[in-house]
Amino acid sequence: MFRNAVITGACGGLGQALARQLIKQGAHVALVGMNTDTLQTLAAVAPERCRTYTPDVSDAAAMQAVASDWLQVGTPDLVIANAGVAGGFDTAEASDLAVMRRMLEINLLGVATTLHPFLRAMQERGQRGALVGVASVAGWRGMPGNGAYCASKAGLIAYLQSLRAELRPTPLTVHTISPGYLRTPLTAGNTFAMPGLLEPDAAARALLQGVAQGREHIVLPRRIGWLSQALSLLPAPWHDRILLGQPRKPRAGQAGATPIPGLDTPSP
Repeated sequence: MFRNAVITGACGGLGQALARQLIKQGAHVALVGMNTDTLQTLAAVAPERCRTYTPDVSDAAAMQAVASDWLQVGTPDLVIANAGVAGGFDTAEASDLAVMRRMLEINLLGVATTLHPFLRAMQERGQRGALVGVASVAGWRGMPGNGAYCASKAGLIAYLQSLRAELRPTPLTVHTISPGYLRTPLTAGNTFAMPGLLEPDAAARALLQGVAQGREHIVLPRRIGWLSQALSLLPAPWHDRILLGQPRKPRAGQAGATPIPGLDTPSP
């Protein structure tokens, strides 16, 4: 059981589910997100064990301030970098370059800026602790119309591999989470098939159980990982042809697109 946890993206479907389960288990929880009302509702369940924060996770100084405050409560034994954004991408559209930059800032840089200010304190504590990055099966292979998101998650997977290798001699473990499709606001606008669609509560239970068991790579649900691996065995032209036949995720500014914090909405 984890006693002190930090969760970014705590306002999203998976983040809220993780927060509820950790609070229920009796943990002290730092709730990091962008929606103050949602964070306060979560914290109200156990106000004596929760604090809320609303930084930009890609802002290193802001995340350092969060850590400085939370470390007064105690050193975490679990840090979950869950904050992330998604959206379609078209290289031919100049406005989408800003989308890619912001997506990389949140999905990739935001994980490093989340883990960094807690890492030294966790190392000095000298006890077991888990650092968790929420990537995606989309990081395993690029998909048409989704280049920015796929690139951010592929970069995250590689970053976590590096960090895991660096921390092997220590009691700290690094865990890569690769969800498929979860029923969250990020997937609400999808018009294509979402095999293995998983409810956030079920995903949160599987994630926390897997991390507690020491599993370094966790796919949610497992069968979507098997499907992705099977598709990857096809010749690349066949694989691409299958994906080209699927509807694409809406680009920023289009109907059904999920807003990206800190980004002026580009014209479609």
